[in-house]
Amino acid sequence: MNKEYYKKYYEFERFHWWFRARNNILKVLIRKYFPTSTYSQPRILNIGVATGGSTNLLKEFGNVTSVEYDKDCCVFLEEKLGIKTVNASILELPFEDNYFDLVCAFDVIEHVDDDYKAVHEMSRVVKNGGIVIITVPAFMFLWSNHDKINHHYRRYTLSVLLNLLTNSDLVVLFKSYFNFFLFFPIASFRVLVSKFIFNKENNASDFEINANSNFINSILFRVFDTEKYILNKISLPIGVSISLILRKSS
Repeated sequence: MNKEYYKKYYEFERFHWWFRARNNILKVLIRKYFPTSTYSQPRILNIGVATGGSTNLLKEFGNVTSVEYDKDCCVFLEEKLGIKTVNASILELPFEDNYFDLVCAFDVIEHVDDDYKAVHEMSRVVKNGGIVIITVPAFMFLWSNHDKINHHYRRYTLSVLLNLLTNSDLVVLFKSYFNFFLFFPIASFRVLVSKFIFNKENNASDFEINANSNFINSILFRVFDTEKYILNKISLPIGVSISLILRKSS
């Protein structure tokens, strides 16, 4: 992540409609599939902590160990938030086998070349019976400057994501697209509008579009946030992102 961009990212993680609604959805899913009442002091691994928003979310559910590949982000987190972060890669996690009760990678594996190895590393460090949660951006036809700015290698379909589980001990508990209601306007913008408005020299991500409009942020948040009630009951057939919840078989 660009040094100047992660300072902006810190604000996005706390105030942008997408992060706020996504975090609410994640909380609902975590409560459903990782009931903390069954654990005394759950060990949670948060991979790709970025600027700390996801670690703050997960602290509600147990003791969190944070991993971040970007050294500058690690320094920023300790100075800004007092969060001590392990500087390491998801491709080589410095933890013993079967250690964590919950392992999370929220929009992380799209950042690495070997996403198959990334998923299998998550499987290695989670306990038997433990939970793995993965979220990723969906559909390569939605690829835009936003993906380039955020150093993505790819976007996914659900079938491609599930193929990464081959030869692992991970069993699917829940699989779904999300950001369903905004999929068509976002797809229209990405496929049609952005190709004409933004050029290769543009350094703005989607998070910066209308970032200062409280009115638009409020509307988009309310639309996206309604999915927390739906995803608690059913899966969605399409969306801008994908969520996968897995259990490691014993």
